[in-house]
Amino acid sequence: MQDKVHAPLRPGGARLEGVDAFTSASPRQSLTTAAGALRVDPIDGVRYRLARPVSHHHGHLTEAFRADWGLTDAPVVQVNLTTTFPGRILGWGIHRFTVDRLFAATGSFCIVCYDGRRGSPTFGCVNEFMLGERNQGLVVIPPGVYHGWKNIGADEATIVSMPSELYNHDGPDRWELPWDSDAARQVIPYQWP
Repeated sequence: MQDKVHAPLRPGGARLEGVDAFTSASPRQSLTTAAGALRVDPIDGVRYRLARPVSHHHGHLTEAFRADWGLTDAPVVQVNLTTTFPGRILGWGIHRFTVDRLFAATGSFCIVCYDGRRGSPTFGCVNEFMLGERNQGLVVIPPGVYHGWKNIGADEATIVSMPSELYNHDGPDRWELPWDSDAARQVIPYQWP
């Protein structure tokens, strides 16, 4: 049984068709390409970039965001540091005007985006990014896309957020659909790990 993800049967390989429940098993695909890039078809407007730490005699330097990367033209007007306890989920958030930039700096995160925009070419799509201190990266999320994250590690984890709009304490550009609500389960086809 050959598929486009797996290599053809070679001599000496196991005949899995004769193994109990094999027909119910799903083929596994690597989360990265052979070149090391994430294997993700981004939601319309969502951008991502893996970080490349530079080691030197004094330690390490990692660029979290640069305008010349071309990921967004929206300005950085505020920088926030959010620490999330192990096992905790923050989601689902959505903005009307704000472009969110989330940089997974420490710990281990599962960052998820859901496109509920009815007119979008990627309506109904979900993106999942596994990022953190061992795989640092930036996710840029446009207005109108639900997003959230879970700390899937054993220690506190930190996200650096660089929104395009200043936080307005009297009228924030932020709405929340609680991840564990019936409404979220009916609309967003994602189950947190």
